[in-house]
Amino acid sequence: MRINVVTIFPDYLRGPLEVSIPGRAREAGLVEYNIIDLRDYTHDPHRTTDDEPFGGGAGMVMKPEPFDEALSALAPGAPVVSLTPRGRPFDHETAVRYALAPELTLLCGRYKGIDERVTERWVDEELSIGDYVLSGGEPAALVVIDAVVRLLPGALGDHESASSDSFYAGEAISAPSYTRPPVYRGMEVPGVLRSGDHRRIEDWRRSESERLTRRRRG
Repeated sequence: MRINVVTIFPDYLRGPLEVSIPGRAREAGLVEYNIIDLRDYTHDPHRTTDDEPFGGGAGMVMKPEPFDEALSALAPGAPVVSLTPRGRPFDHETAVRYALAPELTLLCGRYKGIDERVTERWVDEELSIGDYVLSGGEPAALVVIDAVVRLLPGALGDHESASSDSFYAGEAISAPSYTRPPVYRGMEVPGVLRSGDHRRIEDWRRSESERLTRRRRG
């Protein structure tokens, strides 16, 4: 898989993509990260990527020309995704869909957003990671990349580990997890998890998952 990210802060992304699962997946040849510096597609001494909005108001808008030139040079396949607070909420189903694609392109907006003409010409989807505002799309890009890359076959050493995560199949939250020691500060691991009875353990995990889902997503 090839993941392209268009940004004015390439260094924000390079470090995190070298470590943990995203880094191991790249080393294994499962994914290629193509970080595109938007300022390379500017033509003024200040490498300007933003300007004042038409109609007035506070804030700046990212100019259409650098994005248009960068994407024209890239000629990306679908999906091209703009990361913006006004986008549709990102979820596990979307991560799975992206993981099945050979290419994914993420546009990192800043300020008041990207000139709408870029969206109209290039963008397949607008995506948000939550109802709050970040300084830019770079943190959101890292969230999307992490969620997608861990789904690639071979990215995790144990597929069962991923399949038991929250939201892997539907809306359910995963059951609580415990490890050694069996007693810590007077708090004991539930006896069923130490019983060796796999049927009872599975029933307990299902029941706890349903309970937490009702409580926290009800």
